[in-house]
Amino acid sequence: MIARMMGNGASEVAETARTVAIYSLGGTIAMTTDPTTGGVVPALSAHDLLATVPGLDVLGIDLRVHDFCRVPGASLTLGDLAALSEAVNAMLEGGEVDGVVVTQGTDTIEETAFFLDLCHAHEAPVIVTGAMRNPTMAGPDGPGNLYAAVVAAADPKLRGTGCLVVMGDEIHAARHVRKSHTTSPAAFTSPGAGPLGRIAEDRVHLVGRLPDRPAAMKPLVQGARVGFYTVSLGDDGALLGLWADACDGLVVAAFGAGHVPQQLVDPLERLVVRIPVVLASRIGNGPVLTHTYGFAGSETDLIKRGLIPAGALGPYQARLLLHQLIAQGTDRSAIEAVFATFAR
Repeated sequence: MIARMMGNGASEVAETARTVAIYSLGGTIAMTTDPTTGGVVPALSAHDLLATVPGLDVLGIDLRVHDFCRVPGASLTLGDLAALSEAVNAMLEGGEVDGVVVTQGTDTIEETAFFLDLCHAHEAPVIVTGAMRNPTMAGPDGPGNLYAAVVAAADPKLRGTGCLVVMGDEIHAARHVRKSHTTSPAAFTSPGAGPLGRIAEDRVHLVGRLPDRPAAMKPLVQGARVGFYTVSLGDDGALLGLWADACDGLVVAAFGAGHVPQQLVDPLERLVVRIPVVLASRIGNGPVLTHTYGFAGSETDLIKRGLIPAGALGPYQARLLLHQLIAQGTDRSAIEAVFATFAR
């Protein structure tokens, strides 16, 4: 039995001690000023980060710290995420920790969270967090986000929830979370769904339903190259043809509910014969429709021609899912079936 200090000054008796592993990847949360350039760069270790967080030492949570890498979020690779996923799964396989926290740059948090969620096969939650304001600025949000992430990772109520994002005391599902502002501390939202819960007084308060998750996949990165094509006004399809021999799969971020200019229909139909092509929306909020519009280049037309609807997945998540499926040798019909599970 241990006594855990609560945020309001009271104490709560926990039945057993909780253990949380922390993996630091760099990013804004770990940045400090480079004396040569005057700009901020990832430099702080995981131990440095923890030293900035008041109150962690009285939570009664044992922290196991890992300096995984120190890079900006924009420089993370699929190889990095696969290695991280393997390290996290190995840690959880031993049953020695109750949850995991990953700190990284916010540029790619939503992609990291979704990748880890696809490959997560354990009950213990994985919490991804970061900071919008670096430690050299007034009011850096990194310490508060890290504190809340540790609280979330240790809370039994989040067992079985997969990978989540905790920012600004809000808990977001990897399926829904988006970075929706370039600088605001409240940048992370879940359009169309809202947060799963919030953290207050060192407790998790769940307010939403966790979306269904597919069976865990192996974190593979070799054997697949998935392209990403954003449709724009006046697109004549000439550039689309360049993807024919350049990738093993393609995600098209289309207009609205899944529409492209008529000039793109024939090039897309030729691509579908050779590779899986997923139809997503560039909006990132709301589903791709399947049978509402009927004009050439509409979602109905494109699906009939063989494009695979992404359901409610945003285009960046759809790319990661397609990459994983192709890397594991999944055939086209099975790819369609997996994407169909994300229809809602």
